[in-house]
Amino acid sequence: CPRCMQCDTKFDFITRKHHCRRCGKCFCDKCCSKKVPLPRMCFVDPVRQCAECALISQKETEFYDKQLKVLMNGATFFVTLGTADKSELMVCRLSNNQRYLVLDGDGHYEIEIIQISTVQILTEGFTPGGGNTRAIGMILPYKVPGSEELRQVKFTASEDFSCNKKLSASWLAAMHKATKLLYESRDQ
Repeated sequence: CPRCMQCDTKFDFITRKHHCRRCGKCFCDKCCSKKVPLPRMCFVDPVRQCAECALISQKETEFYDKQLKVLMNGATFFVTLGTADKSELMVCRLSNNQRYLVLDGDGHYEIEIIQISTVQILTEGFTPGGGNTRAIGMILPYKVPGSEELRQVKFTASEDFSCNKKLSASWLAAMHKATKLLYESRDQ
């Protein structure tokens, strides 16, 4: 007999089953009562989702409303490619189709977002008592398409006054949220 994926309630004539529009699993009304927009699947109006999927959809909506614009506008960082000894001042931004991380300076590089394996945020100002820290950069290991080779790119916020440190910190925070969302959606 079919049962709710969350509470194990048996479906019958009175207890109907409902499908989460995000994951497609079957739930009872109580476990699938959240109604949230799901634009990435072309649902503009709010649709029925289980609690877990509704939380991810809400985070995605917040990301698209706030962080995406920051990532697409870009910020300036010192970028170190691979194991190079010197870094280059580059503008880092998300491509218009949101599939690539674009690095523009003396050279032009594009890293496919799906190839990024992890994100390590670099911080400073940490104290043993748990004091304030601020993001000053990040390290992104990524796979080279068509190969299992892992490379890395390191971003460090510029100390140069002509570069806006607040913009760099906002960009790093948005990138961190973007990757968290990406990993959460991969796990489903």
